[in-house]
Amino acid sequence: MTQPLHVVETQSAAAGVLRRLTKQGWTVGTGFVMPPEPWDLTRKKLVFSGPVEDSDDVGAVVLAAARGVGVVAIVDPRSTTGRALLDDLRRVGPVGDAPTEDDTPSVPGLTVEECALLDRLADGESIAAAAEAEFLSLRTANRRIAHTRKVFNVASTRAAVVEYVRRRD
Repeated sequence: MTQPLHVVETQSAAAGVLRRLTKQGWTVGTGFVMPPEPWDLTRKKLVFSGPVEDSDDVGAVVLAAARGVGVVAIVDPRSTTGRALLDDLRRVGPVGDAPTEDDTPSVPGLTVEECALLDRLADGESIAAAAEAEFLSLRTANRRIAHTRKVFNVASTRAAVVEYVRRRD
């Protein structure tokens, strides 16, 4: 199990990375405050994410990584803070770019986010649960699903899910 260490510029890029990591079985947490015990968290398969704004945040991210937690830090890697974070994280392990394996939607006309939402709905999750799992607000998830209904020219979310499953397979 390779510890994921990522530095991305935007929340949406972080959401994409986190989506892939949850599919690989990682448990996502927000922020970089670590539990006091146990010190070694490697076996827990945790990945924490959040913005990095100053040197205190850099220290928290590096400490999380040193304790075996995967990190998805949101910061401009060209900034002073971003460069400091990258330098320190590289001492812990290899820092990966955002993976690109799922950058193409499985159904033409839909975005990767829309496909991820529809996959979850097809698996029986509610819209609220799917939105939370995909790091979207409920309102944004509903807008994405409304777009899928237009793409498939159907009136209901259920019909959109059925059509999505038919086209994706």
